[in-house]
Amino acid sequence: MQTGRDNHTVELQRSMKSRHLFMISLGGVIGTGLFVGSGATINQAGPVGAIVAYLFGGLIMYLVMVCLGELAVKMPVTGSFQVYATKYIGPGTGFTLGWMYWLSWATTVGLEFTAAGMVMKRWFPDIPIWVWCVCFIVLLFSLNALTTKSFAEAEYWFAGIKVFAVIAFILIGGAAVVGILGIEGKPAPLFTNFTSNGGLFPNGFSAILISMMTVVFSFQGSEVVGIAAGESEAPQKTIPKAIRSIIFRILIFYVLAIGVLAALLPWKQAGLVESPFVAVFDSVGIPYAADIMNAVILTALLSVGNSGLYVCTRMLWSFSQSGMAHPAFGKLNARGVPFNALLISLSFALLSLLTSVIAAETLFVVLLSIGGMAGTLTWMSIALSQYNFRKQFIKNGGGVRELKYRVPLYPFIPIVCLILCASILVFMAFDPAQRSSLYFGCGFMGCCYLYYYLRYTRNEKRSLSFEEAETNKANNVVLEERA
Repeated sequence: MQTGRDNHTVELQRSMKSRHLFMISLGGVIGTGLFVGSGATINQAGPVGAIVAYLFGGLIMYLVMVCLGELAVKMPVTGSFQVYATKYIGPGTGFTLGWMYWLSWATTVGLEFTAAGMVMKRWFPDIPIWVWCVCFIVLLFSLNALTTKSFAEAEYWFAGIKVFAVIAFILIGGAAVVGILGIEGKPAPLFTNFTSNGGLFPNGFSAILISMMTVVFSFQGSEVVGIAAGESEAPQKTIPKAIRSIIFRILIFYVLAIGVLAALLPWKQAGLVESPFVAVFDSVGIPYAADIMNAVILTALLSVGNSGLYVCTRMLWSFSQSGMAHPAFGKLNARGVPFNALLISLSFALLSLLTSVIAAETLFVVLLSIGGMAGTLTWMSIALSQYNFRKQFIKNGGGVRELKYRVPLYPFIPIVCLILCASILVFMAFDPAQRSSLYFGCGFMGCCYLYYYLRYTRNEKRSLSFEEAETNKANNVVLEERA
């Protein structure tokens, strides 16, 4: 594969501050999975089972983030884990992982446009959804096309709104649990919902294992901080700070929020409401609770779409730098934004949006399935890359104390991370609803490896043979002249 070319070796701007990195990573995790999907998790796994599932997901996220931290501080590049996988696992793995991850985010961006348009129907029922899709497409495209700082600043405020909503929910819901705030004239529930209607694990331990898949997927997005590292100021200082903050704050937000939900809503009812957050706000008499939560969900959707478009653009730019995509995608505009990569990423997002209507039962299901598997494979690659990096670093004479940020308990942490992520894929095989993700994901992965072998490996061998032949010719000429 070719490396960077003279016409696009210009570097991206390092304009993101520590607060941007922190909120980007936090905003990538707190989304509709918490605001809407948490009720289904409680309904499936039970009140305590849901908390256990989120703790398990948080543990895996912690292991992944510390592995990513060591790599990102040592090598703060925009391609992040795709570049690490290429260098420390293999170029074929880096190629496959990168394109799977790009495809999953591009599909997600298309979904966010539709979902945001549907949210707006509550306030403007007579305006078609496509009109709102166009408005949001223009908004997010503008934010990403201006400068890196404009994207980061927008994401900072998007994430801030979501964080404020979660904190407000925990405080108000917690007050209702202990009886400081009344719930429609009912006595304070305290923790009766944890033990009533079937006990702590009403659907058994297997239900927790199945729900863990959804929970882990809801945590995915935290790794975006690694991609943003290539455009951050002083990455050796900002990345460790962002990672340390993000891990514990996410765990606190998720576990406390799920605990409050489980205490206030009987687990049998939690999966039947549109948003458990709305149900809780309504029950304690918060005026316009549904509208407030609708606005928060809209913010969450735009935040995910904004981050997704950024990720797709930077990944495609990184592909171009390493020869995995056309050189045109590596060109930067006057504001330091890879504009061509942004255009093609947005175009594919709109194509996936179209398939959700035209080919929803075929192509769209395939795209979603690949995306569902890509996140877990990305986490596994981060752990394996860190494991191989540390081994190579020490073998080459490096000292662990030289690393500005290092994984504790090496090699225990990356190995455990690999095992836990692999268990998620095993769980998928036993769940009929998730099995298609495994099938289509493995199929696409195999196609990527095959394409890489046919497109790049053979070309490299031909190029090497040509260079050897030319070298031999040159050597023969020298020998003849000497003779």
